[in-house]
Amino acid sequence: MLHATEPLAAAYLIHQDYQAYTPEQHAIWAELVAHVLPELEEHAAREYLDGFDVIGLQTHQLPDLASITARLEPRTGWQSTPVSGFLPAAAFFEMLASRHFPTTTWIRSRDSLEYTPEPDIFHDVFGHVPMHAHPIFADFLQHYGRVCASISDALLLEKLGRLFWYTVEFGTIRQNGTLKVYGSGLISSHRECLHVLNGQCAIHNFSLDEVIRTPVKVDELHKLLFAVDSFDQIYEAMHIAEKRVLSCTL
Repeated sequence: MLHATEPLAAAYLIHQDYQAYTPEQHAIWAELVAHVLPELEEHAAREYLDGFDVIGLQTHQLPDLASITARLEPRTGWQSTPVSGFLPAAAFFEMLASRHFPTTTWIRSRDSLEYTPEPDIFHDVFGHVPMHAHPIFADFLQHYGRVCASISDALLLEKLGRLFWYTVEFGTIRQNGTLKVYGSGLISSHRECLHVLNGQCAIHNFSLDEVIRTPVKVDELHKLLFAVDSFDQIYEAMHIAEKRVLSCTL
């Protein structure tokens, strides 16, 4: 059950009717996974690949969110909670603060395999949820939600939104001298992932100051992203950001 988030999120919570998925929908999931997984097995962060196994993702069939939660919650306290679609920002933040990740249950159609403007279950589960099995990343994400849930200032939320964008959505990390991807937008988009791995996007060392100064552009391939050396960096950055919010210096 949701606790503090329930009043805001209740209208968006749904039941995943797993038996209602068609063979064609399972086939679309399998095709999407087959398209990106070989690249990810070489270029995804080891924490993502570990999480993939921890939550029991299958390559040939759509994920059952209840089964994923049963494996994930004992490890980091996170749940994959089915929702009907986009949530208002306040509901989204409060769900994160209580370690409930709002997860869509629909799957894109075959004519939208490469890109869908609205996140579907492939983006949400395949892209996001494996990282929720990593304790430091899981703590960072919960802390992000808690801080944002306490803010009403639109400018502050926009700046913190850039931190989310350049880590959770489009984050990269250097491991053993090699650039790896972990952000869901890179994991779930073969085109965007190859754009980065082929050197067509500048990669700066992660800096909270530069990240919150860098506007987000959603309608083009990225020209600049940021690489951390460990997930401790984003965990610590969130604590620094919280202190700056409290002192009005972000």
